[in-house]
Amino acid sequence: MIDKNTLEKYRIAGRIAAEARDYGASLVKPSVKLLEVAEKVEARIHQKGADIAFPVNISLNEIAAHYTPRNDDKQVFNKGDIVKLDVGAHIDGYIADTALTIEVETNNYTDMIKAADESLKIAIDMVKPDINLSELGKTVQETIKRFGFTPIDNLTGHSLQRYILHSDMSIPSVPDVLNNKRPKIGDVIAIEPFATDGRGHVISGQGSNIYLCEKTIRSKFTRDKRANIWYNRTYKKFGSLPFAQRWINNVFENNSDIILNRLSFLGMIKHYPQLVEQKKGIVTQKEHTVIITENGCEVTT
Repeated sequence: MIDKNTLEKYRIAGRIAAEARDYGASLVKPSVKLLEVAEKVEARIHQKGADIAFPVNISLNEIAAHYTPRNDDKQVFNKGDIVKLDVGAHIDGYIADTALTIEVETNNYTDMIKAADESLKIAIDMVKPDINLSELGKTVQETIKRFGFTPIDNLTGHSLQRYILHSDMSIPSVPDVLNNKRPKIGDVIAIEPFATDGRGHVISGQGSNIYLCEKTIRSKFTRDKRANIWYNRTYKKFGSLPFAQRWINNVFENNSDIILNRLSFLGMIKHYPQLVEQKKGIVTQKEHTVIITENGCEVTT
């Protein structure tokens, strides 16, 4: 169970994340820089009194997830782009994670956007304590297929814990008979179906500019004193939540790329890859965070 104080923090984070998400969507227009949108959305989260749970993800077209602009990014939105805007806020570590899809000034993928939206609505209606998550995934899959598209089989929703964005429970968009986790009252989960006209599977692409402090066994034996200093300074700043290259650029001024590459090489931080649809199909997404209640769930975003 969640105590009242914690519940209120989840609710506040959810309201702020949702407002920032919708604000960001209103900024997406041709010739606008991705960097401008990311920075304005992150600033809005701070202005509303929350902290950023992860860098704003702006994933275009066949990129399903995990892209945030660098500090020197010149990329702009173009007419016809399919934009996944994924936003996270937290209050004292209690996270809200939410996303939507925008088609930039065209209407070629309206049905695919609806497929992600409708499958999320149905999943939320189904969610309750002890639900069979494989059955939930089956229903999401059937819903997306009714629109003529395919769910992405290796992207899932996830449970959330304090200061932990991806916890130990996966929320599938396809049947998953090996998934024996069952949500309980008080669990917090993010449900995020992805629909595509491609194969329905993502592969790792180039770097996303998103990182996480995550020491490996190998890194514990490093004798690189400078790297340990860099890591400790980075962890003190960002803790267990993901961070962006452009954020650390403000911490280490102009040496951020050298430091990030060194820490990644030593296994002290993880650099997330872009997640790209295997056949370069267009991808749409919709996501809400929910809290499991006695009879169903409460949507916070």
